[in-house]
Amino acid sequence: MAKTDSTGSTWRYRWAHRQNERRHRTYRSAEAAWRRRDDELRRLRALAADFQGSAAAGAGLPLELAADEVVLWVLPAAQLVEVRHTAVLPAPDLTVQPETATSLRPRRPDGVRVTDAGMAVITSRRLVLLGGRGRRDWAYGKMTGLAHDPAAPVTLMQVLDRRRTSGLMVPVDAAADFRFTLTLAFADAIEQRPAVLAQLDELIAEHAQLKPFRPAVATPGQARLSALVPGGRRTVAVAAAIALLVPAALIESSPSDPAGERAVAATPAPSASPVPALVRPAASVPAAPTAKPTEPKPKRTTPSPTPSAERRCGAPVNPMGYDFCGGYRVRKPAAEVCDFFDCAQEFWAGRGYLVQCRDGVVSLTGGQRSACAGHSGVRRTVWT
Repeated sequence: MAKTDSTGSTWRYRWAHRQNERRHRTYRSAEAAWRRRDDELRRLRALAADFQGSAAAGAGLPLELAADEVVLWVLPAAQLVEVRHTAVLPAPDLTVQPETATSLRPRRPDGVRVTDAGMAVITSRRLVLLGGRGRRDWAYGKMTGLAHDPAAPVTLMQVLDRRRTSGLMVPVDAAADFRFTLTLAFADAIEQRPAVLAQLDELIAEHAQLKPFRPAVATPGQARLSALVPGGRRTVAVAAAIALLVPAALIESSPSDPAGERAVAATPAPSASPVPALVRPAASVPAAPTAKPTEPKPKRTTPSPTPSAERRCGAPVNPMGYDFCGGYRVRKPAAEVCDFFDCAQEFWAGRGYLVQCRDGVVSLTGGQRSACAGHSGVRRTVWT
């Protein structure tokens, strides 16, 4: 007979209701994250297709433009930074990073100092800082190195007419647009805008394949008895381990029987020169029977519990065979992974392999620069 409450609904139906609520909540969160990134990629694609400036945009700026030069973007607040030591930057490329701003922190990297501040202007031929100490130009035709810091809103550049490496530090919320506009301006200068458009088309197509699927509906027939225990399967597994370890610990800690040891200690040692049995004193009293030496009882030892055939190395019990021991990275986890692991928010929006963060949650961002962002970093990889 099914166990029911006062309303007449069974615990299996309540379990199915909770499971469906949790699955749909996770799906809605993942779908919202996927939608945000899709909108951002399509916005960048439209911006790159219609990217152009105008001479009128530079009106009012204390900047003299060439005849064929137009202003593309203006940032009112930027800081001029210089590198204290000599650095060799990679050659400028056309890589688009739409998620840059999410992993940046408002800090200045080590070895970089701020020397001026002012207005940053991106034109069709150069990047200009109109600072309090004067003007600083980075012409695209003379640029030999360009690097965006992955953790700070700093962009460093090297040009042929300047020995020291310098660049700009911009506000975090403007870093993504600044870097994308600079990439487009440089691509136009070398006549490679189609390469940027092709890269964005590839990112959009790749992201379309990562759209989360609507989860399957849990039915009451899928409920297991472990659902009645607070904590579910984890509690059952811990209780089973304790039930095996406690008796073994009690047997190991019990002292061995001391009776045998006392009997051995009381037994007299044999004489070095025993008297022959035929040569005895006439009036001698028959010797009392010698007590038979008692051998000490062997100490009882309990074999250590046999390790389970299923290795996990600290991972929760799960039917997928995921563990922390080693094997293959999990890039497409099973749909029920969050039933056994504590999944991070926006789990299904990840674009990598399965990892456990330092705060205990699992994330699908392994191999990414922003892996476990907001969860204190990556702790270890989940294997299968």
